[in-house]
Amino acid sequence: MAAGSSVLITSNNLLICNACGTQFPVEEGQAKEECKICDDPRQFVPPEGQTFTTLATLRQNHKNIWWQDKRHPYIWSVRTEPKFAISNRAELIQTPHGNVLMDLIPFLDQETIDRITELGGLEAIVISHPHYYSTWADWSRTFKCPIYVGAPDKEWLERLDTPDAEIRFLSELSTPILPRGKDIGMNAIVTGGHFPGSLLLHYKDVLFIADTIFAVPSATDPVPGRPGKISFTFWYSVPNRIPLDPDEMLRIWRIVKDLDFQTAIGAFEGMDIYTMDNEKGRTGGVKGRILESCRITTKAMGWKEHAIFSESS
Repeated sequence: MAAGSSVLITSNNLLICNACGTQFPVEEGQAKEECKICDDPRQFVPPEGQTFTTLATLRQNHKNIWWQDKRHPYIWSVRTEPKFAISNRAELIQTPHGNVLMDLIPFLDQETIDRITELGGLEAIVISHPHYYSTWADWSRTFKCPIYVGAPDKEWLERLDTPDAEIRFLSELSTPILPRGKDIGMNAIVTGGHFPGSLLLHYKDVLFIADTIFAVPSATDPVPGRPGKISFTFWYSVPNRIPLDPDEMLRIWRIVKDLDFQTAIGAFEGMDIYTMDNEKGRTGGVKGRILESCRITTKAMGWKEHAIFSESS
């Protein structure tokens, strides 16, 4: 244990869904056959059916790996290897007034705690939507920090009665993160879309988009913005390919258009989308490509007229 590290407080024998990573207040050995997250059409039940594991079992052969953002060295990503559940990453954001973790992964061990301690600890955790709630109570108890989630998604949380686990529900469009008076320009933004309480996080010139605005492979093209090229998509369900309708895309766009950002950080490794020098003044950067992606998607759905076509970045 590193000097000054938080004390690992985990519920090692509670069941964790192998498909989505949600931890339930059900002990290993007790009967459980369903996961409410996976039964919802935004997720899925695997072909082999619903199965569960525990943190104690995962610690036998899993670990978390870290890497630093190549353009923004204050951003660190972490994911679990071998891949587990949804296999998303979480992003640790270092600030002068304390660190914030955007989204969660289910796996937590002492090595992870020590690494986070080396990077400066945690002041707060922001979770974008219910697919990443995972082991939120254990993370909150271990780091003694609050968890921020969208108020409309409260029904999806498990373990709300866990002692010393602090959850804060966000209902305003934009909420400053970290104690008041620490003006660092970091805000959690309730956009809805994927889930009614889906969140974005905005800090400096970076927008953490999670699954709310989903980066596609062509977003990382080193020559972005050719006519007709899409960079982002907008989903009610990513795995089941259920798109959001154009009115929802327009609403999300009108929220992000007033934000100042040049980078978008997505939910998975490889989804770091930067404004390239060769696109400035031509595409409107990453923000302009979000709008263009809204238009391309709306047109592909068969819409010939829609308010999104009149928007500008």
